[in-house]
Amino acid sequence: MSKLYIVPTPIGNLEDMTFRAIRILKEVDLILAEDTRTSGKLLKHFEISTHMHSHHMHNEHKTVENVIVRLQAGENIALISDAGTPAISDPGFLLTRACIENGVEVECLPGATAFVPALVNSGLPNDKFIFEGFLPDKKGRQTRYLALAEETRTMILYVSPHKLVKTLAEFCTYFGEDRPVSVSRELSKLHEENVRGTVKEVLAHFEKTTPKGEIVVIVGGKPIVKEAKKNKFSEEE
Repeated sequence: MSKLYIVPTPIGNLEDMTFRAIRILKEVDLILAEDTRTSGKLLKHFEISTHMHSHHMHNEHKTVENVIVRLQAGENIALISDAGTPAISDPGFLLTRACIENGVEVECLPGATAFVPALVNSGLPNDKFIFEGFLPDKKGRQTRYLALAEETRTMILYVSPHKLVKTLAEFCTYFGEDRPVSVSRELSKLHEENVRGTVKEVLAHFEKTTPKGEIVVIVGGKPIVKEAKKNKFSEEE
């Protein structure tokens, strides 16, 4: 029976590629890649010669139907993104849903994704958290901030480097300058950096140091204020 494989790829360090991921990419009939030029370098490094087709956010609505036809015809296909696990703020959801609706088996391999090491590195509570991905650029951004301002769980966001300073300044407005935050940059790469502190402190750091590379931001949730227990001896009997 044919199958769609969701295959994570390294977020930076090529040593994070798994043996299983390499084997699957060599064995399938076709690889769907977000950017064939970027993925071509990865495949060449691991001596993978499987044919690739482009599958990205701008064409996935058009390509899904054809992929389903090929899967139903008996082909095994792998989906990869430029880095990390497909469908996590990357193309993949539409194809996965279409496969399930059409009775095609889907198997997601475990592997690299940026937000897990960023969350663990942050030192912020990780027993409960929410993943927000990229915030809306304009429409709906303020509404989302107003909702997140009341969120008590640790929050995970992806932020473009050229928007980081602006985003941290917005945190000051909506979350307060003292809210704890951790910014992880270039995870698994040579120049990995984790900057932790209050929003005000981390903002000051990146106002002086231009942020570069892939960035994950972890924000502490709104503190839960517990009501003080009433002292039964303080009331007059």
